[in-house]
Amino acid sequence: LMNAAVAQDVEPARITQHCDSVSLCFSKGLGAPAGAVLAGRREFIAEAWRARKLLGGGMRQAGVLAAAARLGLEHAEATLRRDHNNARHFAKGIQGLNSPLCSVNLAAVETNIVMVSIMGGWLSPAELCQHLQAVSEEELAETGQAVSVLLFPWSAHTVRAVWHRDILASDTELAKNKLEFVVRKCQE
Repeated sequence: LMNAAVAQDVEPARITQHCDSVSLCFSKGLGAPAGAVLAGRREFIAEAWRARKLLGGGMRQAGVLAAAARLGLEHAEATLRRDHNNARHFAKGIQGLNSPLCSVNLAAVETNIVMVSIMGGWLSPAELCQHLQAVSEEELAETGQAVSVLLFPWSAHTVRAVWHRDILASDTELAKNKLEFVVRKCQE
C-alpha cells in the first residue's frame, strides 16, 4: 500500500477508499521490527479483536514497537522514494548492459521491485542468483571487491530484486556492477 501510494504520488486513503478493510504491515518497507494495523468497519474490527484474543494474540508493553512503526510511517515517503530510485537505477544499469543474457522492462519498474528477464538459455534464474551471491577469487582480483548480491529466482525465466530501507545507493551501485561482472563472465 505504501509503495503504491508513493509511486502514484497519492495518499494511501485514496487507494483504499473503496476497500472494506485494510491491513498494513510496518516491517514491510517501513523498517519497523514488527507490527501491523488493521482498519475496517467497527463490527469487523470487533470480530478481529475477539479472534485475536481467542487465539492468544496480543503483546504487552508494545510501545517500543509502536514507536518504530510511527517513525517508519513518518519517514515512509522519503524512504520508499529512495528505494524506488535505487531500484530504477539498478534497472537502468541492466538496460544499459544491452545483454543477450538478461533484460528489464524499464516501464514496469514503478516501485522497489525489479523483475529481470533471463534469456538465451545461458543460465537459469537459480544459477544466475548463485553466481550473484558467490564471490570468486577472479572477481576479487579483477574488481578489488567482494560483493554478494541476493536476488530471488522468481520463475523459469525471471529473477526478482527488491529494495528496502537498508540498501543504500552505494549498495545498489555495487549490485549493478556485480551483475555486469557476472553477465560479462557468462558471455565470455
